[in-house]
Amino acid sequence: MTSLDLTAIDDLEVSDPRPRQQVTVDDVEFDALRETEVVEHVMVALDEGRGGNLITPNVDILRQLRRPQLRELAEQAELVVPDGMPIVWASRIQGEELPERVTGSSLIWSLSEAAARSDRSLYLLGGAEGIAERAADRLTEEYEGLEVAGVHCPPFGFEKRADTLEETVSAVVEAKPDIVFVALGFPKQERLMQHLRRHLPNTWFVGCGGTLTMVAGEVSRAPLWIQRSGLEWVHRLAMEPRRMAKRYLVHDLPYAAGLFARAAARRTTRRAA
Repeated sequence: MTSLDLTAIDDLEVSDPRPRQQVTVDDVEFDALRETEVVEHVMVALDEGRGGNLITPNVDILRQLRRPQLRELAEQAELVVPDGMPIVWASRIQGEELPERVTGSSLIWSLSEAAARSDRSLYLLGGAEGIAERAADRLTEEYEGLEVAGVHCPPFGFEKRADTLEETVSAVVEAKPDIVFVALGFPKQERLMQHLRRHLPNTWFVGCGGTLTMVAGEVSRAPLWIQRSGLEWVHRLAMEPRRMAKRYLVHDLPYAAGLFARAAARRTTRRAA
């Protein structure tokens, strides 16, 4: 297998025969689906022999997707759903509502449950050493009969070396899983997902950031009421202040303010038209 350049984005033909409503927020098209509908979509596609990429932009990722060189990561994905209440709020402000927030940290449970019922296999890719194994143990304890086809925790900077990149890609390809959760952070995970699809066109790849650390119990997720209030970022900031402060306070809060302003302007423009 030849080495892969993760700085480039391959052109992929996106085909999905099932029409669905989409809502554009800050120039990124989101699928207007609830979590249960996302799970159903993935499982039906697997039954029909269709794979795909599923990405879950939060505010920080949406901010980065405004860069032209990254926009294609969303445009080439089969499903794009909002992992962030500010994105849902912005859709409401502009009068084109997304039904709910759909997070990678929730999908790993709901898709795992559906996979266990349907005899579909999972692969966990990413996290620090030992995290994916612990996450796999917890998922298989939770869902009887769930098959984990494999786990792999690539070393830091693996994508910059041909040998470690090839090892990572080969490990996933040889396992031939139905669903792969890729927890490497944006945009590295989405770029790798695009390349993996070349080898596994019938597999679904789900970008899920730091989800494996939560499943493994390394980091606790916010209580449900905090998640629903849109303040989960405050919980994460409190849990990891040194790592998250710059992201949330310097980059994301100002961007979110601009996001709401642009959403309001879009609503005004739509009404005028």
